[in-house]
Amino acid sequence: MTTSDHAGQAFDHAGQTSRTAHPDDTDHTGDARHTGHAVRPDPTLYRSPADAIAAPPEKLAYLVGFDRTAQRPDALIVVDTDPGSSSYGRVLHLADVPGLGDELHHFGWNACSSALAHEGHHHPERRYLLVPGLRSSRLHVFDTRPDPARPRLVKVIEPAELADAAGYSRPHTLHCGPGGVLLSCLGGAHGNDGPGGVALLDHETFDVLRAWETDRGPQRLAYDVWWHLQHNIAVTSEWGTPSMVENGVDPELLLGRSYGHALHFWELDSGRHLQRVDLGDEHQMVLELRPAHDPAATWGFAGVVVSVADLSASVWLWNREDDGRFTAHKVITIPAEPAKEDELPPALKPFGAVPPLVTDINLSVDDRWLYVSAWGTGELFQYDVSDPFHPRRTASVRLGGITARQPHPAAPGLPLTGGPQMVELSRDGRRVYLTNSLYGSWDDQFYPEGIHPWLAKLDADPDRGGLTPDRRFFPHGEDFRGLRVHQTRLQGGDASSDSYCHR
Repeated sequence: MTTSDHAGQAFDHAGQTSRTAHPDDTDHTGDARHTGHAVRPDPTLYRSPADAIAAPPEKLAYLVGFDRTAQRPDALIVVDTDPGSSSYGRVLHLADVPGLGDELHHFGWNACSSALAHEGHHHPERRYLLVPGLRSSRLHVFDTRPDPARPRLVKVIEPAELADAAGYSRPHTLHCGPGGVLLSCLGGAHGNDGPGGVALLDHETFDVLRAWETDRGPQRLAYDVWWHLQHNIAVTSEWGTPSMVENGVDPELLLGRSYGHALHFWELDSGRHLQRVDLGDEHQMVLELRPAHDPAATWGFAGVVVSVADLSASVWLWNREDDGRFTAHKVITIPAEPAKEDELPPALKPFGAVPPLVTDINLSVDDRWLYVSAWGTGELFQYDVSDPFHPRRTASVRLGGITARQPHPAAPGLPLTGGPQMVELSRDGRRVYLTNSLYGSWDDQFYPEGIHPWLAKLDADPDRGGLTPDRRFFPHGEDFRGLRVHQTRLQGGDASSDSYCHR
């Protein structure tokens, strides 16, 4: 496998200060562009993981909420995370999107710390939140200035632009990368179910430029996209096309082993497919990717939702071998839990067990702690991955769960629906944020009584390990206007949205 040196050359461009216009070009750096004065770099873009860990903690969390009935607008929601604030743990603002039925799902910042090394991204700022609608294929751009607690919608990119320029639909996950913002998409354009892939968006205007891939090889199913920036390697994972996922888990497809079960490795600068690594077709739905934050490393973790052999879930480690090729090894297995048939939803009654359903993972910025959410059983696991080939379980917390309905300590009389689903981790590794909705139709299958939204915060010990729920922080239910909440992003960056240029 060959690897170009483009990514390494890009480091010479860090520190340039000119930039082109943003969608709403009224920010405070405009004068500097015209006078030639140097613009102060965004302090929330960090050269190294150590710099990110040492930076001030987040005071706000942003999360997306959606209305399962599609009768009310979805919204970007702002929550106070400053423990010294009188409104700590409370919802401060909901910013509606203009349409209905978007199902806001994953979202991200327009710039992360790796932008310090991107050619053509001359003065990056972590300012805009790009929020796709997974069902509508619309992309919403929110400006967090001048008031970070009240983000403003400044642009909507319609599905036709994504379809015409890139050939994709159903945008899912995005990261700011070399050459533009990389936006993974589940579906093809103009009614085509697939293949899914990655669209490239302009760093500054967010216009859709083209499909990122130039040679996709055998890849057809899409889900996540990440990279090893310094090594010019991209990684993608697999879920399914829109028809395979939008109406819930299809038992025929699952038992037929038709959902995604492979990792794909690419040349990052060219979009050329290099290698497919099959995890085995019993391991269905390879979802979240978490590469090491150490820019010199070439390993990372991938979560697998379910094994059709025994309903277990698993976490896999990919690693680049001495010969340049990538391999993947199962390093964590979480078994299913037996359950009484009358406690199970119809979809699980034939199996007599609750599958863990690992739907998200998160790796601490120092690459020491891995968090694994088991949405089915309602458990969040913490592992010490100082040796990534041999994770060691150190703690867990239960909230919700298909049969357990474990309450939060702040509301001990309230059985919880859903379970730890999306998990976000602060840069210093001390705070873990959990939300409880997966995807509307999948929610309905596994939690047919409905998903009542909640956001929990756990305090983590990054020195010795350990997790404790924060009793002061538990917005839920009508705090979110009843909207189901999915992914969380943190002011100033978080563990799952940044990659770094220096050690």
